[in-house]
Amino acid sequence: MAQVQDEGRFDPVLRRLITVVLLGGIMGILDGSMVAVGVDTLAARFDAALSTIGWVSTGYLLALTVAIPVTTWAVDRFGARRLWLAGLVAFLAASVASGLAWNVSSLIVFRVLQGLAAGILDPLVLTLLARAAGPRRAGRVMGLMGMVLSAGPVLGLIVGGAVLAHLSWRWMFLINLPIGAVALIGALRVIPRDAPAGDPSAGEVARTRLDVLGVALVGPGFAAAVLALSQAADRTTFAAWQVLVPLAAAVALLAGYVGHALRPADARRPPPLIDVRLFTSGGFSASVTIMMLVGLAMFANLFVLPLYYQQQHGHGPLASGLLVSPFAIAAIIAMPQSGRLSDRLGARRLVRAGALVAAVGEFAFTRVGAHTAEVWPALAAFVVGLGLSFVGAPTMGSLYRTLPPALVPQGSSVLYILNQLGAAIGIAVVTLILATVGDGSGVDGFHGVYWFALGTVVIILAAGLLLPGRPEPAAQPVAPPERTAELPVS
Repeated sequence: MAQVQDEGRFDPVLRRLITVVLLGGIMGILDGSMVAVGVDTLAARFDAALSTIGWVSTGYLLALTVAIPVTTWAVDRFGARRLWLAGLVAFLAASVASGLAWNVSSLIVFRVLQGLAAGILDPLVLTLLARAAGPRRAGRVMGLMGMVLSAGPVLGLIVGGAVLAHLSWRWMFLINLPIGAVALIGALRVIPRDAPAGDPSAGEVARTRLDVLGVALVGPGFAAAVLALSQAADRTTFAAWQVLVPLAAAVALLAGYVGHALRPADARRPPPLIDVRLFTSGGFSASVTIMMLVGLAMFANLFVLPLYYQQQHGHGPLASGLLVSPFAIAAIIAMPQSGRLSDRLGARRLVRAGALVAAVGEFAFTRVGAHTAEVWPALAAFVVGLGLSFVGAPTMGSLYRTLPPALVPQGSSVLYILNQLGAAIGIAVVTLILATVGDGSGVDGFHGVYWFALGTVVIILAAGLLLPGRPEPAAQPVAPPERTAELPVS
């Protein structure tokens, strides 16, 4: 037992690595919500329509979605350390370019480049942390990661409001420079060197080949799905060709990828970018589905609550961001604790308990009216944040406890893509509800959103039954000799 306790501790080297990786990973999260706050400012500065300015965020998100699957291959090809450093440099360069943009077209182009870099960094955060922590400490480390994922968007709202109130809009992007510089210097010092697949020093004979057809199908497929959802949010309807065309393309591309990935193994072809047989594991499927639903519920709350404060109480962007902060405070408090508990108790009970708590908070939001004192929605936000914290960290920890080390990059890519897809679904559905329920300016639309969020949490509660229970004390996943050796043959 003493050995297990020792293995659960964070030594100084691991603590430094976690700090450096999370510092690099938070930049994209902050940028996303800061740009959302600054849409009106950018439209006025560039004398552009809101639909055009929307591509500052949409272009970033599409590029990120396309890049994430390729990172799975690139980790094997170049090594995680070299890829992380390259991603940091690229993200910083694109941030500087975005801050110096001279018109809306140049800003959109630079944001696309920034999104490509973020598509490298975001799944690598999960991969680096999971590899460093090992199975026994996966819950604790994912608790810290979940804290950043949950608190980052709220912090972005607050920082974005402060920047726009006192500084030029350019600082929404240039603020990444000091953060990124510290993260880059730290990464050079603390992230260990790793040998790429096929490196002669590792005793291997050939580097991993890129699944080019997979790249052409899966990245654009997910990007088309995100585009369809973004267009649905902009047009407040799904019945428009701007929505249906990319949605049909997404279905066709992703179906084509599934058929491609399930073809019998052939030595002449590279292994699939993401092996879809991962989903034959009930625990893996439950974990990534729950994380998609967490993204949906979290962004539904974060999208609608500032609108409530602005429309019903007349607060500005900064005050609205501060009033949403109880959600982030709950995540900061609860995520590390839930991750630590999941290493001992497993995910199933914690996720179901967290979903019940979040459901109470979502139901409380359905009782909030136009003249409700701010303290009550703030308290409800804290309860929802607390509940989702006991869902997110244990679920991510469960995923990385069951994946063999060789499949961690693939699992990270799937997890992050589906979490982002859930966020896009949440924003699209929330926009549609606000536009169609009630008169669009009263509380009926907000109540509709929170009933939708409550339904999402109920689904999480049911899906939690499929998660693994208490982890086995001696369980240690062993890396298979081949990337798919641990998977059942279909």
